Amino acid sequence: MLSTVQAYIAQHQLLRPGAPVIVGLSGGADSVALLHILTRLGYPCVAAHCNFHLRNDESDADADFAQQTAEALGLPSRRIDFDTADYARQNGVSTEMAARTLRYEWFETLRRELGAEAIAVAHHRDDNVETVLLNLIRGTGLSGLCGMRPRNGHIVRPLLSVDRHQIVRWLADRHLPFCTDSSNTSDVYRRNFVRLRLLPLMEQLNPSVRDAILRMAGHLTDVEAIYRNAIDSHRAHLIDADGRISIDALLRTPAPQAVLFELLTPYGFTPSQCADIARALSGESGRSFVAPDGRWHLLKDRLHLILYPADEVSADAFTLTLGSELTAPIRLSLEERIVDEAFTISRSPHVATFDADRIALPLTLRRWRAGDSFVPFGMTGRKKLSDYFSDHKFSLLRKAAAWILCDASGRILWIVGHRTDNRFRITSKTRRALIVTQG
Repeated sequence: MLSTVQAYIAQHQLLRPGAPVIVGLSGGADSVALLHILTRLGYPCVAAHCNFHLRNDESDADADFAQQTAEALGLPSRRIDFDTADYARQNGVSTEMAARTLRYEWFETLRRELGAEAIAVAHHRDDNVETVLLNLIRGTGLSGLCGMRPRNGHIVRPLLSVDRHQIVRWLADRHLPFCTDSSNTSDVYRRNFVRLRLLPLMEQLNPSVRDAILRMAGHLTDVEAIYRNAIDSHRAHLIDADGRISIDALLRTPAPQAVLFELLTPYGFTPSQCADIARALSGESGRSFVAPDGRWHLLKDRLHLILYPADEVSADAFTLTLGSELTAPIRLSLEERIVDEAFTISRSPHVATFDADRIALPLTLRRWRAGDSFVPFGMTGRKKLSDYFSDHKFSLLRKAAAWILCDASGRILWIVGHRTDNRFRITSKTRRALIVTQG
């Protein structure tokens, strides 16, 4: 199994030899195997254990076992205690969601504190199958059916190529102990219900259903890439110079409601609003809609959908730090990568890559302002954003919708989705890259 995991790590460039990695260690079979495997492969690991205090003495026993496991391997370890039930009550979320939020927030804090490059978690093939089914049951979109990603920011999943049976057998062959969570046998939790009751029923219909689900998820990952490319093309052609969406042109697209959803959600309109707007396409003129945050209005005219910003543009700014993710007003994530022989720069307009040593964190996302200027990538002189927009024939709508990413010094790094600043480009002297991903 070592060679399988190592090949998967190399294929997806999850870990760099010699770079420290935080390993989430619950004490269960999956995380114990992950820690042993990464250690045997030569990665410098720090074991990190969260005690969520959801199972009384059993939780404390798991915490002690995790510490003993790390000590037996000669590894440094950290542990933290959470009042998970109280956090769930105060924030109105399930205990599962509370534990997830607390765990990943602490992992990221620990990663920054220790200067680790990645946070390795022990999700495997069966977890991925369960995630796809859970997302399907919740009513996910295309992205949710693609399952878990090998990498999500600083979070990496080296065990996605192996299943639960392989992991347990590998541990047994080496007489390596692990803890068994008694709650895993209860179907009160949704994931357990899927694992214990739903999947066995599905396997009666198709014994290879797990492989089939993962093949589908792999195919849909490719489909999603094609879909995003098509949506970008429609976005460029459906909105005219005056910021209007032609209803006739929209209805001639292969999937008008899906295209409309992708056009409007970046402006804050909800899925249910997008469905209402789609139903209104064949109705009378004059109906209007307002995004929940009040920033954008949409008017249904006879021939067009007209998007326009509220009279007073909000001056709100949004902060983005390493390992964090913005979900509103647009989705952005930020990660740092070492620039080595295997490093490549994405050509996607939705990914911006900068020299990390030239940038002051945290980053700020805001609307553009009169007088803003930057040095467009490939150029040496400064240019006002207003001139850049005019040169590239931005409509009033596109200008009003533009988001600007700045560093802590206020310097513009990126007109999001369009152009980066040349001052922060990757050069032959770059050692660390800062990667910002939209979407």
